[in-house]
Amino acid sequence: MQYHIGVVEDDTNIQNIVNAYLKKEGFAVSVLGSAEEGWELWEKQPPDMWILDIMLPGMDGYDFCKKIRQESDVPIIIISAKDDEIDKILGLELGGDDYLTKPFSPRELIARVKRLFKRSRPANDPTDAQDKVKVDHLLIYKSDRRIFWEGIEQEVTTKEFDMLLLFAENVNRAFSREELLLQVWGEDYFGSDRAVDDLVKRIRKKLDGILLETVWGYGYRFRSEEE
Repeated sequence: MQYHIGVVEDDTNIQNIVNAYLKKEGFAVSVLGSAEEGWELWEKQPPDMWILDIMLPGMDGYDFCKKIRQESDVPIIIISAKDDEIDKILGLELGGDDYLTKPFSPRELIARVKRLFKRSRPANDPTDAQDKVKVDHLLIYKSDRRIFWEGIEQEVTTKEFDMLLLFAENVNRAFSREELLLQVWGEDYFGSDRAVDDLVKRIRKKLDGILLETVWGYGYRFRSEEE
């Protein structure tokens, strides 16, 4: 399977570099200079991943990210010259799965692209009994990356899914924020652990009533009603 990646970036130098490196790795690439062009592509030929600049003419990257998230949990990597922590947190809150600050290494971008695809790729046998994880009102199908809460399917981002699966497979275990950053964001994430708090907040909002508890001064645990 050849993955299709949409690159929304108005800097032609970055366009050319990213396009060349992605194609060298075997990806199909569509390069767009604006979010409006990106949205046209989404309606005609939706990419399997977006690489998205924030500072764009017309609609900015934040609004485009939010718009995509209303329709899909397709992986989104945000790239930006903005290095402020608040910008990174905003990008992740709006549904971005990763954030790279310019200037960045093309090889680092490729590594993150591959890691996100690896996390979102279905397993070979979705009928396997081990594919399903159920805790109280939460049901997860791992290979299909589908989440059901109280019998209703929920739209979740890649990181929301990864965190919920981690908690569901480790019920009642307390995870520190540092552990969650490592397990969900990976070793190459160097941002603030506030990203963990923001992700937990989003999950609680989507899955109203989930027993995702704060362990004060440490981190979080997912508690089962049956315990």
